[in-house]
Amino acid sequence: MNVRLVHEFRFEAAHRLPRVPVGHKCARLHGHSFRVEVAVAGPVDEPTGWFIDFDRLYDAWRPLHAVLDHHYLNEVPGLENPTSEVLSRWLWDKLASELPLARITVFETCEARCEYEGT
Repeated sequence: MNVRLVHEFRFEAAHRLPRVPVGHKCARLHGHSFRVEVAVAGPVDEPTGWFIDFDRLYDAWRPLHAVLDHHYLNEVPGLENPTSEVLSRWLWDKLASELPLARITVFETCEARCEYEGT
C-alpha cells in the first residue's frame, strides 16, 4: 500500500518582488504569514504500519525555518526574486535529498498557493 502524508509548517517573512512591472504593489516591501505543506509519499511498512516517522519531516524543516522565519527573503541565497513559485522550488531542492517528496505547497495568503511537484 502506498500513501501520501502531509505536514504543515509556518513561518513569517518579509519580501519584495523586484521583477514585477513598474508600479506593481508587490514591488514594495511587505510580509506574509507563509504556510508550507510538505507532502511525502511511499509504501507503508506492513509490520510497523508506518510509511515515515513525522520526526524526519520536523528534522528536515528545522534548518529551513531558521533561515526563513522573520527574515527578509530577498537576502536568502537563491531567493533574490522570492515569488511563491521560486520559493516552492527552493524548498523542494533543499528537502528532496532528505525526504521522499511528492509535493511542496506554499500558501502566501489564505486564498493563494503554489503547488510544486519537482522537475
